[in-house]
Amino acid sequence: MLLFPFLSVLAVSAVSLVGVLFLFFSEEKVSRWGKYLVSFAVGALFGEVFFHIFPEIFSKGDSTLVSLLLMGSILFFFAFEKFLHWRHEHEPGHEHPMGYVNIFADGLHNLIDGMFIGAAYLVSVPLGLATTVAVAAHEIPQEIGDYSILVRAGFTRGKALLMNFLSACAAFIGLFVVVWLGKEIGDATALILPVAAGGFLYLAGSDLIPDLHREQKLSNSFFEFFWLIAGAALMFALTVLG
Repeated sequence: MLLFPFLSVLAVSAVSLVGVLFLFFSEEKVSRWGKYLVSFAVGALFGEVFFHIFPEIFSKGDSTLVSLLLMGSILFFFAFEKFLHWRHEHEPGHEHPMGYVNIFADGLHNLIDGMFIGAAYLVSVPLGLATTVAVAAHEIPQEIGDYSILVRAGFTRGKALLMNFLSACAAFIGLFVVVWLGKEIGDATALILPVAAGGFLYLAGSDLIPDLHREQKLSNSFFEFFWLIAGAALMFALTVLG
């Protein structure tokens, strides 16, 4: 019973290593394209929240509780990043805090993905396989953006790949929780999804967009906007096709 779900989550987690492609490019090329991938990540993060997470949580959860969790999540990440900024100032050589915010938020998201895959396999193998394909298609653009965010935050490319993969492995936790405790554990997503959504909104709005505003060249700004729209459009397309 566990073989198919385990292989599915393993395949989805392996998507996080898509950034290995960038190991074949020079630092200059990574830097040149990095800002466009960050733009793409902003669009993908906003698209994930507004096209996928919000419809899910507001259709099934208590709106007041969801709102409180969203607000609490944003406040938590604000305090979390403030703490990391303090450590950054007192311990030179550490990566930018936004990288750790991204890892934490993405870990929550991947945990939910694992829960979705596990719950689908509890219904049937075909549904589990279909869910795996949908999650993998959804993860590819996001993981490319996540890798770029970590590199831009000061992580080495090797460490960015490793942290991205470890974050993706949170999906195994979600899978095993659902398989061991049964379908009813899926109700926990009503509490975890708003927290993940708050993290994505905080990351995209407070860290990534201000970073993009540093670009002064009009043509580059146009391409940044184009890739931002492309990221959001892909998330919307996955919603329509799903």
